[in-house]
Amino acid sequence: MTDDPVHRLRELCSALPEVTECLNHGEPSWTVRRKTLVTFSERKPVGRVGFWCPAPPGELEALVGAEPERFFRPPFGGRGWVGVYLDVPVDWTETREMIVEAYRMIAPKKLVDKLDRTSTGERRMPRSVRSGEP
Repeated sequence: MTDDPVHRLRELCSALPEVTECLNHGEPSWTVRRKTLVTFSERKPVGRVGFWCPAPPGELEALVGAEPERFFRPPFGGRGWVGVYLDVPVDWTETREMIVEAYRMIAPKKLVDKLDRTSTGERRMPRSVRSGEP
């Protein structure tokens, strides 16, 4: 398995029903029926590599508050999105769960039902948030 973050994101996103890859400001992005699922960036935040995706209410604050070295407030997407740094050690299982959760938030019900028939993808909070560690 490769350590290239774009390749890893591509694998995770393309495994979901009807996700397509496109370029967003010259960088890879993945969408489901024209709704953005994941946006990769090597330019924002400046000097960092990461991605952002939709997140449930309150998750941005919880993740950034618990692990600011791993999570960030995205430059785009408003409060309903969370950023994940990819230039630090990455928990790819957790990343997959975040992407599946984002998919469930934006995909049409028919596609979510299709996902449920083909796999399971329950979301778990990062270890530090679950355990209450600072």
